[in-house]
Parts: sequence; structure tokens; C-alpha cells
Amino acid sequence: MTRVLSCIQPTGDVHLGNYLGALRNWVSGQDKADVFHGIVDLHALTVTEKSDIIGANTLQLAAMLFAVGLNPDVATVFVQSHIAEHSQLGWIMECTVSFGELSRMTQFKDKSAKREAEFVSAGLFTYPALQAADILLYDANEVPVGDDQRQHIEITRDIAIRFNHRFGDTFVIPKAVTPTSGARVMDLQNPTAKMSKSVDDDSGVIYLLDDPSKIEKKFKRAVTDSETDVVFDRERKPGVANLLEILSAATNTTPQKTAENYTRYGDLKSASAEAVIAMLAPIQKRYHDLLSDRAELMRLIHKGNERAQAVASVTLARAQKSIGFLSSK
Repeated sequence: MTRVLSCIQPTGDVHLGNYLGALRNWVSGQDKADVFHGIVDLHALTVTEKSDIIGANTLQLAAMLFAVGLNPDVATVFVQSHIAEHSQLGWIMECTVSFGELSRMTQFKDKSAKREAEFVSAGLFTYPALQAADILLYDANEVPVGDDQRQHIEITRDIAIRFNHRFGDTFVIPKAVTPTSGARVMDLQNPTAKMSKSVDDDSGVIYLLDDPSKIEKKFKRAVTDSETDVVFDRERKPGVANLLEILSAATNTTPQKTAENYTRYGDLKSASAEAVIAMLAPIQKRYHDLLSDRAELMRLIHKGNERAQAVASVTLARAQKSIGFLSSK
């Protein structure tokens, strides 16, 4: 069976774009492949400068992943920092990638430029080496990524190929795949930009834990346009198209079909809010149930960790043997 790896950082609250664009596909894909989903808290250190944040965020994100429908008996959900092999293989990957390759990474250039007057972690620079370890540890065949992450998969492939050439056939060479198409969810206040948790003004962002009144308020204030016809046209009417995309995703239909049922923006906004509230209600209940029973939540996390550890330890041992490290036995 094909092994698929997808990871997520515990930074910020999960929003509707995360769910409809990615997490819902994780759930639907867990019975079609051998899926591993890592909560990559070590990566979150590149943007975390205060204590008591990463742990709480990690626990909450784990609860959310199970709440949206990931089955701990099927999907391997693990916490990166709980698997020591990530850090150990990460160093080996740092020694296998070149300074020049890391210097050319677009994401590092963009992020460091934005923080030019601030502290820029060296972890932002070496990030791809640890990410390569994340992927290669689990013999992943496929890594679903958007266009902005393809460069990271390419450098992972380059590192794995170089290692295999130097030390012998050790790592599975992963390939980047286009994830199953999810809804393209844009900011309700800026429908030409993707919904994001990193915006300064989150009035156009629907978080999965928003209460119904807040969701209604955000949809009511959603940007549309000066015309009155309800049609699905991303170029001409991005605000309306965004509402139609969200509503159709929540009701399992198409934006074009959904548009036929509405003639007024107000009705479309109300229907979108109602559908999202109904869709999120069972997720929110499951999430709060899990957080109220920490022992059960930790049991589920440990279950995934144990499964991940079993795979990761074998891969690391294989890499160490290929290099020729002195055995501790």
C-alpha cells in the first residue's frame, strides 16, 4: 500500500480553509493509503519565543485532528518531538545537504526578509534538512503539497539520492503529489487572498472553534460586490464565488449548482453561515470532549507515537548502518 505523509505545525488555530482545503481530504484519504500525519512541533520553534505555548498548541491540534475525523486505529497521528529519530536523522540530513542548496530555498528568503529587523532563527535556514528527515524516516512514497512546498520535496529527493549514492541504497525516494482538490477558501474580507491564520485582521477568517454567533457575524460582513446577481465567477465576482465555494463544500454540491438557488447576497450569506455552523457543530463537540478527557487524548497520541516510532527507529538504524557508525551493541 502506498505510504503518504502529511504534516502540520501547531502554530495558531485551525481555520475553515485548513479544514476544507486539506484536513477533510486527510480524513477521506485515510482508508485509501497508509497515512502518517505528524504534528511538527520542532518546526514551530522557528517562530516561538515564549514558554508554555508549543505544548498547549500541540495538544489542541491533536484534539482537532481526531475531532475532524482522523481514526487513530487507521491513521498514524504522531508528535514530532516525541520521536527522537527526527532530530537524530535531521543532523545527518544537515550533513548531506549543501549550504548553497539551503541558500536557494525560496521560503527562507521570503520569511527572513519579512523579519529583517527581528530575530531570524538559524532553524529557518536548516528547516529543509529536518523536513527531509520527517519524510524519509517513514519511507513515504508520496507527500501531498501545494506549489509553495514543492521546492522542499525536491531538496528532500536530492538529499536522499545523494545519501544513497554515497552510502548505499537506504532511503525511499518520495515524490510530491498534488493533493485531492479541496475547496479554495478565501478570506471573507479579502476574497482575492487565501484564508490565513497569520493575517493582522482575522475578521474574514472562520476558525473551527468560532461560536455560531461569531460565524454568523463574519459571514454577514463578507465582502461581495456592487452588482446583485449570484453567479460563480472567480474573476469577476471573487467574494460571491468564495461564498458559493464554501457553501457547496459544506453541502457536498458544486458552486455552479448552488448559485442556482440564490438571487440575493443576504440569503447566500445566511445560508453559508448556517451550513458552516451545522458542519462544525459535531467537530466542536468532539474536540471539547477530547480536551476534557486528557488521559484519553494522550492515549490516542501515544498510540500514534508508538506506531511512528516503530517505523522511524528501523529507518534511522538502516541509515546509521549504511554510514558505518560504531554499533552500541
